[in-house]
Amino acid sequence: MATVRIDARGRTHVPVPFEPDTAWGAKPRHHVTGTLNGLGLRGVLERTAHGFVLVLGPAWCGGEGPASGDQARVVLAPEGPQRADLPADVAAALDAVPDAGAFFDSLAQFYRKAYLRWIEATKRRPDQRPVRIAEVVRLLQDGQKERPGG
Repeated sequence: MATVRIDARGRTHVPVPFEPDTAWGAKPRHHVTGTLNGLGLRGVLERTAHGFVLVLGPAWCGGEGPASGDQARVVLAPEGPQRADLPADVAAALDAVPDAGAFFDSLAQFYRKAYLRWIEATKRRPDQRPVRIAEVVRLLQDGQKERPGG
């Protein structure tokens, strides 16, 4: 349970009742999916001086969300492929270059999945898999959310 606060812009602020870095591993940003009082949500946890908070825009609940000060039941899970879900060779490459791995972990699932699809598209040319993995690591090190032309 968490006490919800609605700000002047109509955004819903939900303090996260646990430490995401401990539960899911330290990341610059935690992309999450879940529910708030049974209403579906997707969002990013923001680090504040008082811990993590989930900020949802005014349109997320269609006017059916909790009021400021209400206690709300929060259920959250990491969104998209996580490091533990990755193929061993991809995970090892990201582990070997911590900056690239941290940037990968901070990306929205759309970008993570796009990189993984491009790597997996080497089924007919397995010799290209390590080449693509190396290219992905290089792009991530350079702060690229997606492949150029991808």
